Amino acid sequence: MNLWILAWKSLLNRRGTAILTLLAIAVSVAMLLGVEKLRVGARDNFASTVSGTDLIVGARSGSVQLLLYSVFRIGNATNNISWQSYKEIAALKGVKWTIPISLGDSHHGYRVMGTSTGYFEHFRYGSRQNLVFQDGSAFDQTLDAVLGAEVAEALNYRVGQEIVVSHGIGTAGMSDHDDSPFVVSGILTRTGTPVDRTVHVGLAGIEAMHRNMNRLEAGQRRPSTEPKSITAFLVGLENRMAAFKLQREINQFKQEPLLAIFPGVALHELWGIMGIAENALLAVSVLVVIAALVGLLAVSLAGLGERRREMAILRSVGAGYRHIAGLLILESMLLTLMGIIAGLILQTLALLAIQDYLIGGFGIYLPIGWPTTGEWKMLLALLTAGILVGVIPAWRGYRNSLLDGLSTRV
Repeated sequence: MNLWILAWKSLLNRRGTAILTLLAIAVSVAMLLGVEKLRVGARDNFASTVSGTDLIVGARSGSVQLLLYSVFRIGNATNNISWQSYKEIAALKGVKWTIPISLGDSHHGYRVMGTSTGYFEHFRYGSRQNLVFQDGSAFDQTLDAVLGAEVAEALNYRVGQEIVVSHGIGTAGMSDHDDSPFVVSGILTRTGTPVDRTVHVGLAGIEAMHRNMNRLEAGQRRPSTEPKSITAFLVGLENRMAAFKLQREINQFKQEPLLAIFPGVALHELWGIMGIAENALLAVSVLVVIAALVGLLAVSLAGLGERRREMAILRSVGAGYRHIAGLLILESMLLTLMGIIAGLILQTLALLAIQDYLIGGFGIYLPIGWPTTGEWKMLLALLTAGILVGVIPAWRGYRNSLLDGLSTRV
């Protein structure tokens, strides 16, 4: 106990240098934990881009490619699915709901997705959160459109405003369907998923636009213009235990070559491809922590020269060599421990400041609370490293005390 008190008083005696070292450790801890929370939060948000969907079905290709164009609106399908095949699979026993997806058009660079009103009823993201309308409602008329939050915000659109869709992926040009403008019927609340960057229209609207049905009768609702084909569709099952059986049945579908994938498995595979960036981000944080520990070591070693007289006096009052080494190790441990505590406080304050921005801008939720098991392990490793860093100046101080004895002059 006396050694702890002595270590604390020794740090107070050198409070200027100690505070600077403590701040360096605190910043590195806050950055390490912040990056870890951001990494885990981004991964969880990525994995929950679509939830509650048991299968995604598209033309036979790769699972990642199917996931990219059906969920993330990236790239294009190698082929379409016939409407007849879609209806047959949707009618299979055990299928609870299906959401058709038709891609191929855009609006000022944002993808246009044809679907059914069941999309707003069954699609889930995050922790099975449903889509919520910020303004307006789902499409009711044939040429109605529902905008994602980012589309509405970036283009400053409001409910009731007309928009013109372009054929293909790109900005407006000669392929504009300006003879069949859509009317914004609703705007969705921000989700932090590709939904925010999507213009949603009905399948009947897609057919009407492509057939130049620009003179629809007033009050006509959902005309029976079934599409010939769609890009993909999402499937929800009555019993998830039947997912493997249905997947095998779809993959062996005789009418045309199809592929059914599990969203979670495909997301995990895609995240593995992106793992390089994740590991690089974590590596940068680890390097910052190492830099702080090296700074702690440098300060401790630099201070030994000024403390040789202090060490000699301690020896004169009965302190053994082990006490001298223990004192220096305790000082290093105390600085690291206080730096960790200060880093936790700093990280919490930073999360309080940016949490709403991350949720609103990116849909990433970073919980504020006690560190997770993985974070506790990181902090324990950091504290251990701080103690080990103290061993080097402790050994130097031990050697100095052996050489100096009481010979150091004032």
